[in-house]
This record gives sequence, structure tokens and C-alpha cells, in this order.
Amino acid sequence: MEFKTVKIEKPEELNFILGQAHFIKTVEDLHETLVSAVPGIKFGLAFCESSGPCLVRASGTDPGLVELAKKNAFALSAGHVFIIFLRDVFPINVLNAIKSVQEVCSIYCASANPVEVVLAETEQGRGIMGVVDGFMSKGIEKDKDVAARKDLLRRFGYKS
Repeated sequence: MEFKTVKIEKPEELNFILGQAHFIKTVEDLHETLVSAVPGIKFGLAFCESSGPCLVRASGTDPGLVELAKKNAFALSAGHVFIIFLRDVFPINVLNAIKSVQEVCSIYCASANPVEVVLAETEQGRGIMGVVDGFMSKGIEKDKDVAARKDLLRRFGYKS
């Protein structure tokens, strides 16, 4: 067995969701869930099929995001993994809907940060061991940091 890391390649402003499911039907079900959750949503998703032809399957509403999802999914090439790139929407707006899709087994991360995916590769294939999401902690928040956090949540409309 060998450990590898794959960096998720994306523009800084995009959010993405990385997860694992269990069936080829995942592509259609995730697509339907996303367009139902946020009308007019712009996204691209890709899914690593792990039996039969073992293809990267894809769908979405934004061709550029679909291509980005396919590129990243193929770089991962880990069984039953899916990746969804979102434009102008936060993961919090769709995450519970995604988690309720019958095929979804787990979510590894939902982030706009730089992310590295830690993979184990065997003779059979690849599996995700975990993710490195963002950077190491640089300190503990002080009163001014608490105020900045609360202000940010209000600017985004998540708190009043």
C-alpha cells in the first residue's frame, strides 16, 4: 500500500463538496437534489464509478464547473467518490439535502479552502483516508476576532 496526496484544483472563490456514495445512480440523484435545493444553482459534479467500466460520470448546470469536477474526480480516481463544485452558493445551502440522498455514505469536506486529499493506493484501487482542509491554526481568537466572526456571519445573512 502507498499513501498519496492529491490537491483539489479550483479557483479560490469556488466552494466544493467531497463525499462518497455507493451506486451509479448517484449522479442523477445528486443533480436532481441540487437543482431542487437552490433554483438556478450553478454547479458541476463528477462521480468515480468503481466497477464495470470504472468511468468518471458527470453532470451539472455549468459546463466549466462540470469540466473542473471531471478533472478533479479523475485525479482522485477513488472508488465511489463524488465532488461537486458550486458557484455563488455556499455548501451550507445544499449540504443537508446532499446528505439525505440515499446513495450518499459520507461527506469528507465542504470548503472553499485549499484542500489536499490523502489517498491510500493498493493493487485494487484507491480510497480516501482523509483530507487536509485549509491551514494549521495560528492562535486562539480574542475579543476582536469574535466580533469579526459575528460580523461576517451577519454580512452573509446567516445571523441577525
